[in-house]
Amino acid sequence: MRLELCGVTKRFGAFVANDAVSVTVEPGEIHALLGENGAGKSTLMNVLFGLYRADGGEIRLDGKPVQFAGPGEAMAAGIGMVHQHFMLIPVFTVAENVVMGHEPVKAAGLIDLAAARRRVKEISDRFGFDVDPDALVDDLPVGAQQRVEIIKALSRKAEILILDEPTAVLTPQETDELMAIMRQLKQSGTSIVFITHKLREVQEVADKITVIRHGKVVGQALPTASQAELAELMVGHAVGLKVDKSPAQAADLALEVEGVSLVDQSGLTLLDNISFQVAKGEILAVAGVQGNGQTELTQILIGLRPTTAGRISLGGRDLTGASVHQILDAGVGFVPEDRSKDGMVASFNIGENLVLDQVDHDPFSQRGALKIGAIADNARTQIGAFDVRAPGPEATIGTLSGGNQQKVVLARELSRELRLLIASQPTRGVDVGSIEFIHERIVAERDKGTPVVIVSTELDEVVALADRIAVMYRGRFVGVVPADTPRGVLGLMMAGVPYAEAVAQPAAGETTPGGSASQPAAGGDGATT
Repeated sequence: MRLELCGVTKRFGAFVANDAVSVTVEPGEIHALLGENGAGKSTLMNVLFGLYRADGGEIRLDGKPVQFAGPGEAMAAGIGMVHQHFMLIPVFTVAENVVMGHEPVKAAGLIDLAAARRRVKEISDRFGFDVDPDALVDDLPVGAQQRVEIIKALSRKAEILILDEPTAVLTPQETDELMAIMRQLKQSGTSIVFITHKLREVQEVADKITVIRHGKVVGQALPTASQAELAELMVGHAVGLKVDKSPAQAADLALEVEGVSLVDQSGLTLLDNISFQVAKGEILAVAGVQGNGQTELTQILIGLRPTTAGRISLGGRDLTGASVHQILDAGVGFVPEDRSKDGMVASFNIGENLVLDQVDHDPFSQRGALKIGAIADNARTQIGAFDVRAPGPEATIGTLSGGNQQKVVLARELSRELRLLIASQPTRGVDVGSIEFIHERIVAERDKGTPVVIVSTELDEVVALADRIAVMYRGRFVGVVPADTPRGVLGLMMAGVPYAEAVAQPAAGETTPGGSASQPAAGGDGATT
């Protein structure tokens, strides 16, 4: 089935999310839609899938114009979509999830679960998915849940499959397995639209690449294009993709975390006996698939949540149980993972956002009154130093791009003398050009002698920045390893395999598509370092 999007436009009020976008996907082709977060990729696919109605343009299947009033009509026409956040019911089995809404029935009107199981098993065996029809979805690892979503689409005879940022929650090994599945689907004649912002993955699996920037198609490329060429298309100018940094000059120990645990009100253990140390002048990067306790760890370090057990000290000063205000005053800088929620006030201007955690200090206030001139002078200085693209200090931060918002947050934290910098997902939703700048500033802070803790789900970022890497799995540290640890070993650790076992795995230094190496060891309980 040939898919054509012809001049598709989608507006939200005055904002144009898709501006006359045209894309053609051939039968049996893996077509990557490459672009930064917010470029309009997912909006375009939501139009195709019937979730949004286009304001202009046309969709054609095999040359015939079509228009879908909802996902049901899109699926009936042979289009399936696997969303970034899975649409599965955790307490249902795989078979129940796959046939939900399209249940096979017996003569008496009862659901034919045996037929549902057969349907799942046939598709699973055909593509080597290794999914048990009777398994509860809640008991499956994330990679297997994604395969259930793909089975669900294929069971409804999808000839065109949309995968929206499909590797965002996968380990490297699970990503390789997905790539192998995509190639098998292609060989069976299925067309795949692969939405992503990850250059490495595009080069590995795509047949054709369409690059979208600010809602417009800005070019097409083949996977043989270099990462530098693809990055330039994405952002509109040449960017460096490597972090240049000298070896760490680690000095005295600064941050010491001893036996920290966190149990929530329902009794669920979110952090389990975590211990680590960070020296002055080094970057410890915490790696792991999202949802394994990284968020809770940073919340405890900055004082947003109290520890259930354990001790935290900085430079010999006990900060266990200290408030956020006390921790910031102790010299801790914090870049939160969600800048919109925790890092800025969208309706405030740049100058005001740059002093949010310093507004009660000299030189920005005196006797409870703000010193507007000092705030504006500081803003002009930081806008220049951090290359913030904005009209001036009075610009509302909510009107800036994600990259420029993140630069403002980083500038605020680095504009004072720090004894520790914590940065969680420091480049999430940031354009490639801004990523380069942010990485340079983080390394520069390390080189000043500041201890740095980075939390990132992007393994490329972890490897680029880290002097040492701590891998988290289900609220525990599987191990703390050197920065040059092979990606394959890191990927196994991210699935819960202790370091010693990960190193001993065959071909542990590389990620192997379709192999069993991605299966976590029983219990996944590696030693805490």
